[in-house]
Amino acid sequence: MANQKPLVAVLGATGNTGKNITDTLLASGDFRVAAVVRPSSLSKPAVADLRARGVEIRTGDLSDGVESLTKTLAGTDILVCTVATWALGAQRDIIRAAKEVGVQRVVPCDFGTIGARGVRELYDVKLDIHDLVKELGVPYTFIDVGLWMQLYLPLPLRSQAPQPVKDMTWTVYADGSARTLLTHRERIGTYVARILADPRTLNQAVIVWEDEVRQGDAHALGERVSGEGDALNAKRIVASKDGIVSAVAGAKELLAKDPVANAAAGMAQAWGEVQMCMFVLEENTLENAKRLGYLDARELYPDIAPLSLEEYAKEFYGMEDPAVLFG
Repeated sequence: MANQKPLVAVLGATGNTGKNITDTLLASGDFRVAAVVRPSSLSKPAVADLRARGVEIRTGDLSDGVESLTKTLAGTDILVCTVATWALGAQRDIIRAAKEVGVQRVVPCDFGTIGARGVRELYDVKLDIHDLVKELGVPYTFIDVGLWMQLYLPLPLRSQAPQPVKDMTWTVYADGSARTLLTHRERIGTYVARILADPRTLNQAVIVWEDEVRQGDAHALGERVSGEGDALNAKRIVASKDGIVSAVAGAKELLAKDPVANAAAGMAQAWGEVQMCMFVLEENTLENAKRLGYLDARELYPDIAPLSLEEYAKEFYGMEDPAVLFG
């Protein structure tokens, strides 16, 4: 029917970002929502919950091939991909299928920090997907959200997180003066729902952000709000550019030797490259986003009140153990 609400197909609707986007699309009342679910996941409680809330469940997998995925996407107006990191490069066939179906807007899986090619292997894969979307002539919107606030504050001393995770959150690059854009991960969908309904964002890149904070200031905030003050400050680890470069090189070497046995090295490499992006090159800033041509979500939607890191810190340190956010 001509007056039907647009149908949004969400790939990855039970993951952190995908679930938040799906929940917000449903709550907005502006869209019909379908979840593309792998056959092996159909019996999961999360999928049953989606179905009970009015989400259409469609069976499909990124490896199905273009012909099958074309059937999966039949009738779709908007495709939103929120896939796992390892599956970024596997979006190619579903984007080709979206082209075949005539999808009116494709949102590939970005939802992270911004930067330039040649710094992060995973980000380069995202840029390759952008190139494919433009090459195919598929209408698109690229959406980045900076870094999750949940990953920017130092874990409290009481946390039961593994020591490498604690060390990651206690590390500050150089003097801590680098700024980075932050968004609460459970508020991403609020912005995405508005972006998808907005003709101004078609064939544009949009940066969603709620705060921009220097790394040293975030750690000082954590020390104050956590109540652990000097004790948490004493745990700070100061990183250097050479140290980050060395850690990335070491992780790559382990992966080259045995990618299965050294799978954890993949995360170490990815995080080291993100550190290079944010703290050494200082790419994840509003100034850089505008230089790259991103539209500013806070300028587009001034009625959405942003959450500051200061406000979020009270929630973070009020948890029994914020380490659950890293699971």
